[in-house]
Amino acid sequence: MASPNSYKLSCSIPGHEMDVRGLAAAIFPDGAFMSVSRDRTGRVWVPNSSPDRGFTEMHCMTGHENFVSCVCIIAPSDTYPRGLIATGGNDHNICVFTLDQPQPLFTLKGHKNTVCALSSGKFGTLLSGSWDTTAKVWLNEKCMMTLQGHTAAVWAVVILPEQGLMLSGSADKTIKLWKAGRCEKTFTGHEDCVRGLAVVSDLEFFSCSNDATIRRWLVTGECVQVYYSHTNYIYSLAVFPNGQGFVSTGEDRTLRIWKQGDCQQTIRLPAQSVWCCCILPNGDIAVGASDGLIRVFTEVEDRMASPQDLQAFEDELSKTTIDPKTGDLGDIKMEDLPGREHLEEPGNRDGQTRLIKEGQNVEAYQWSVADSRWMKIGDVVGGSNQQTSKKVNYEGKEYDFVFTIDINEGGPSMKLPYNVTDDPWLTAHNFLQKNELSPMFLDQVANFIIENTKGHTLGAAAPSAADPFTGSGRYIPGAADNRAGFGADPFTGTGRYIPGSGTPTGAPVGVADPFTGFNQRLSEEVLESLEKLLVSVCNPCASEQPTTEQISLLWKTSHWPEDIVFPVLDILRLAVRHPQVNDSLCGGDADDGVALCNHLLSLMKPQGRPANQMLALRILCNCFSGWRGRSLLLAQREAVLSHAADLCSVCNKNIHIALATLVLNYAGSLHGQPDLEAKAQCLSVASAALESVQDKEAVFRLLVALGTTVASDQTAQDLAKSLGVMSQIAKYTSVTDPAKVGECCQLVLKELQ
Repeated sequence: MASPNSYKLSCSIPGHEMDVRGLAAAIFPDGAFMSVSRDRTGRVWVPNSSPDRGFTEMHCMTGHENFVSCVCIIAPSDTYPRGLIATGGNDHNICVFTLDQPQPLFTLKGHKNTVCALSSGKFGTLLSGSWDTTAKVWLNEKCMMTLQGHTAAVWAVVILPEQGLMLSGSADKTIKLWKAGRCEKTFTGHEDCVRGLAVVSDLEFFSCSNDATIRRWLVTGECVQVYYSHTNYIYSLAVFPNGQGFVSTGEDRTLRIWKQGDCQQTIRLPAQSVWCCCILPNGDIAVGASDGLIRVFTEVEDRMASPQDLQAFEDELSKTTIDPKTGDLGDIKMEDLPGREHLEEPGNRDGQTRLIKEGQNVEAYQWSVADSRWMKIGDVVGGSNQQTSKKVNYEGKEYDFVFTIDINEGGPSMKLPYNVTDDPWLTAHNFLQKNELSPMFLDQVANFIIENTKGHTLGAAAPSAADPFTGSGRYIPGAADNRAGFGADPFTGTGRYIPGSGTPTGAPVGVADPFTGFNQRLSEEVLESLEKLLVSVCNPCASEQPTTEQISLLWKTSHWPEDIVFPVLDILRLAVRHPQVNDSLCGGDADDGVALCNHLLSLMKPQGRPANQMLALRILCNCFSGWRGRSLLLAQREAVLSHAADLCSVCNKNIHIALATLVLNYAGSLHGQPDLEAKAQCLSVASAALESVQDKEAVFRLLVALGTTVASDQTAQDLAKSLGVMSQIAKYTSVTDPAKVGECCQLVLKELQ
């Protein structure tokens, strides 16, 4: 009789022809779930009423041109009352299906590499993670936001119950918390790739990693517990609906069931990689593995497989061969192993393993608490101790180790032969070249070799920051290059040349007093020219128009040192409203407009002078007064709003008002336009600003910007709701001083309802 708290096999489900890489429980039909596989298909499984209590394939979904890596369910809506199925693949695409059609309803394109993680949220929001180092937010068949910040593949994503909060886990070993499209926090602690994430509650979540640990985190940043039990990579996690436990699967061939902080049960499978798991509505656990089978486990006796099927599963497991060089069993010395009598002693915990010597063979057994006995889980081939292990033949040659590697670059698992006298970095390099894999995996493969050959004499490995062939620093995608002559980043880093933005070798003659702006030593010619320009741009009835020489002088003087440039920026703020100045500086020459933008953004860096930050924002606002300035800022929108958002944390009322005005100008220019990604950025920046802005005038302008962005645009409204804008601004409904804040807030909420 099985213990009421122990899980047993319920059924095995054949159908896929290759590894099962993703599983997700469905909302409809009742008890159904989805699976995706390297065989390029997704399948819908529904419970059948036959005596074996198994599952029947409802239909097979096709549409990907390469392996399918992940799957999730999009919640029902008025348009799709049964929900939708989203799948991500190695073809860089996301296919979205209805429950009853084998072909995609639509395909989402935008990622530049494998889509390996998906999560759905409220209002139809979809979050995807990719090897291209980004996560993307999708809504109504459009990409709303791209979340950038990780420096390696994004292996895991999840949308938290609190609206607007999203998590991403990466091969850069970090987890990032995103709110309204901006990174709010980075979690560090894992020592290798983060492979899976699972939500516990509004305030907590789990992560699992290639470092063989599971961590429990608070969204505030604290790691509250680390779980140890797995002996190899952990690929997936799933939390029981009641929050009273979770399950995990990994490269150590196991499904592990955790209750009250401990691993209560370990179930080994006759497959090396247990890629994925999900918990079905009835509490059963479905797992997918590298042998192409889906297996369902249950703790309800009526749903357990027949004794014959349970015995067949155990027999299949006992015939498995285990290579100790995977690191799961530790070093083995044949002469030190006990005989079968060692199995007469009971185990100490569920999942405990013992090795015994049976003649010339080594057998592995696992203790089952439920059955109070040792179960054979396989025959151990070879040994991992250097003194006693035999060489392994591979492609006609003998090696100390032949590892099975799954890079997930496509294709089946690959073999990596290695001798302890080899250089691990050179071996990793040759392995990647032979299998036509990206060099970005060099660190991962080399460290895998080092970790799994501990205790042996290794070849002289090059330092992790040096090229094993040249000895110099190697290029790692996304990493900064600190070599002399190289900029930190070709797009946003230092070292790039901006026409006219170079710091003058000496201070301009006549400029000495940053408080009065100009003193008596300023040349009369320059002073007179700027004075005439100021008069002409401020007086609409002025007979003289700004000259080319005056505009050129204004541009040059705007590059004075930051501690004395304030008065010139104030003139530029006024001048750029004039059509002639606007045309000249914002687009008379395309390069001139970009140069102006870059110069102003350089003044807006968070560590800059507040006066210059405020005036740079005001100049950008006034650029919208002319069509050339408006076109320039719409073209440079992503960079401008990103830099502006960085000033949210600056405690300065005038900067906040200028920032809110800039967002409002963008919202007004985008109203009625179909550019959803631009509107998404406006929503993101406005939402981020409302987190820190206190001044009521700034709040009012941000509310107007939000209302303008979502007005008459259902998709923008849905995105705003999914980002949690309604709950964020609700507190302003009761503001009466000034009354316009409360009134505007009520109008925005009415638009969103």
